[in-house]
Amino acid sequence: MGYALKHTKGNRGSKLRSRGRRHLRVRRRVIGTAQRPRLVVTRSSRHVFVQVVDDSLGKTIASASTMEADLRGAGATKSDKARTVGTLVAERAKAAGIDAVVFDRGGNKYHGRVAAVADGAREAGLAL
Repeated sequence: MGYALKHTKGNRGSKLRSRGRRHLRVRRRVIGTAQRPRLVVTRSSRHVFVQVVDDSLGKTIASASTMEADLRGAGATKSDKARTVGTLVAERAKAAGIDAVVFDRGGNKYHGRVAAVADGAREAGLAL
């Protein structure tokens, strides 16, 4: 029995199992350091959560999400909100002294809201 089969949720062939397998592949390669931490994107059906994580210390340096009060009431589309979250987390990371990050898409395809977060972070001056 393979590692991915044991350590992912969902039935064989399901979208959840496929995302879990992609996530394991991504996490095998993507490691955040103090100089270049990991920008983690977590996506639900309604919201996007983004964190900048230093894996060597296991600490979150900066975070932002669409659950915040100013974004929650906005009438924009989910992709527009995701771009705003990317800009917001980039500003907070730059305030903490971070200029470059490694992008962790969390097993999600680099498309739509996940790509919008990356674009927003790049626009705010964060090197991915």
